[in-house]
Order: sequence, then C-alpha cells, then structure tokens
Amino acid sequence: MVRPFKPFVFLACLLPLARLGWKAYMGLLGANPIEVITHSTGDWTLIFLLITLAVTPLRKLSGQLWLIRYRRMFGLFAFFYVTLHFLTYIWLDKSFDGHEMLADIAKRKFITVGFTGFVLLIPLAITSTKGWIRRLGGKPWQMLHRLIYASAICGVIHYLWLVKADIRKPLQYGLVLTVLLGYRAVNWALPKLKAQKVASLPAGTVPQG
Repeated sequence: MVRPFKPFVFLACLLPLARLGWKAYMGLLGANPIEVITHSTGDWTLIFLLITLAVTPLRKLSGQLWLIRYRRMFGLFAFFYVTLHFLTYIWLDKSFDGHEMLADIAKRKFITVGFTGFVLLIPLAITSTKGWIRRLGGKPWQMLHRLIYASAICGVIHYLWLVKADIRKPLQYGLVLTVLLGYRAVNWALPKLKAQKVASLPAGTVPQG
C-alpha cells in the first residue's frame, strides 16, 4: 500500500514550491515578493513539522501501521522548506551580508529563535537514513530525533514573535502543536502512573482495570 502511493505523496509535498514558482514566473508575488516567499516557506516548514508529529498519533489511534513509512519523508520536507526559508533570508533579503545579519540577530529575538529551530533540524536530516539508525542504535537515535519537538516549539515562537498584530495563525499552529505534544506526554505518563499504582498495592492484590 505504501510504495505505489509514495511518488504521489512526494509530488504533493512539492506542490507548495511549484505554486510559489508559478506565482513568481507570472509576477503574482505582489509588491514585496521576498516577504511572500519568506512567509510561504516558513508556513510550510511548520505545516510539515506538524504533519510529521501527527503521524505517530494517527497511526496508533487508527491502527494504520503503514502511516509510519511516510514520517521520514514529511520530516525531510520540513527540513527542505526551512532551508529554503533560511536561504531566502540570507540570500534574497540580506545578500549574504554577515554584518547586517549579525545586527539583525542582536536586534530581533525572533530571528535567533527561528535560527535555533533550523539548527536543531540539521542533525535530524543528516541521521534520517537507515544506515544512521544502525550506527546510533535504536534508543539513541530516537532520543536524538526528539529534537523535533524543540524545533517545532522554536518555529511557533519564531512566528508568534514575528507578527506584529494578527497572531491568530501562529496561535493555531501552537494549538495543534500543544495537542500533539500533549498526546505524547499522556502516553508517556500513563504507563508510569499504572506501574506506581501496581507497586503501591499490597502483595497478592490483583489490580483492577
């Protein structure tokens, strides 16, 4: 079921870039095309991060185990779009002017937190292959890839601090992220609470439900 659909999913993930390229070609990016490109690539970075984080809950709640096969692709597309987002800033916006970028970082905290989120995704993209899973081992690899939680949080904060008036969109992303992280927190805590409950029972007592 996975392999026949993978090329279509891959092409669907490229549609935002294709749409952006078409609008640029047709001159439909408006008076400030750099801003449009920056916001579009930033939005799709967050969307793909949230999709990646949604795969595990959807797989467990629906019982559709094949969904896990797409998680790596979605994660790599999140990195792809954040790289475009970063390149738009350092190339199109700042023309590789290091002095101006450093001044920006010192003056605008949203850039610092956004750059932190980008850096956190780099080791995840590098170690996304099966070869790296074998080299690191299952548990260390899983621990490393939990950096995606911090990266997604940085992305939402970056967006929230960036906007000046209408914060509805970053709050929507933040709400979805809170639900996804909350699901993981509950799944992590429940077995521990059950184990503590069993441990506190008198010897020979059969735990109920």
